[in-house]
This record gives sequence, structure tokens and C-alpha cells, in this order.
Amino acid sequence: MWQRLAAPAGALVAVAGAFAYVGAVDPNQPGHYPVCPLYALTGLYCPGCGGLRSAHAFVHGDLLGALRDNAFGVAAYAAFAVLWTVWAVRAARGRPLRIDVAPAVLWVSGGALLVFTVVRNLPFGGWLHP
Repeated sequence: MWQRLAAPAGALVAVAGAFAYVGAVDPNQPGHYPVCPLYALTGLYCPGCGGLRSAHAFVHGDLLGALRDNAFGVAAYAAFAVLWTVWAVRAARGRPLRIDVAPAVLWVSGGALLVFTVVRNLPFGGWLHP
């Protein structure tokens, strides 16, 4: 069973390590991380802008701050947790991980990401700015 859990455990260690690093090295302090190239060139927020600050707030237990910095990122953290749990349980039972996502779900998710990106760059979407 331990061999079957090696891949999910490795993924969890990698993600936990990344979150630990972002939790320890504050992205709110300048000079630690590179600037978003899209924001630097155009002044527009990409869907990932604020993601490091969101992860930092999330690690420190500030869920409202994490949502304020990047709400879509927090949804991605939750989705990862669910998918990882399904993966680990299926691996422990000796079953392969099968993710059969309907095309409609992918289109809706992509559309939601596009709407999030557009709204956060409009004047009335200031509440979505990181």
C-alpha cells in the first residue's frame, strides 16, 4: 500500500513545501518575488495576481485576507484539497485516479476565470484587486 501512496504523498509534500515557503517569506515585502509580467507591462491584473499574497494569508489563517487577495486562488486551494483526497483514497484502495470532467464543466470554469479576470480590471471590480 505504501508504494501506491508514494505519488500522492510526494505531491502533498511538494505543495506543503511551497505553501510553507510562501508562509515564511512574506510576498508583501518587496524584493522577494518577481513582479507579474502582465501587470508590469500593462497595469492589468491577471487571474494569478495576488496569488502569493493569498497563499501567505491562507497559511497564516487569514481566510478573509486570502479571499481579498485572490478569491479564485482560494477556490483552487479547496479544489486541490478535494482532488488530492480522492486521489489518495483511490490509491490506498488500489484503484487508478480517473477524472472524467464533462466539457461543460471545463467551459464554465474557463468562463468563470475569464469573468473574474475582466471584472477585477474594471473600475467597479476594485474589490477584487489584490
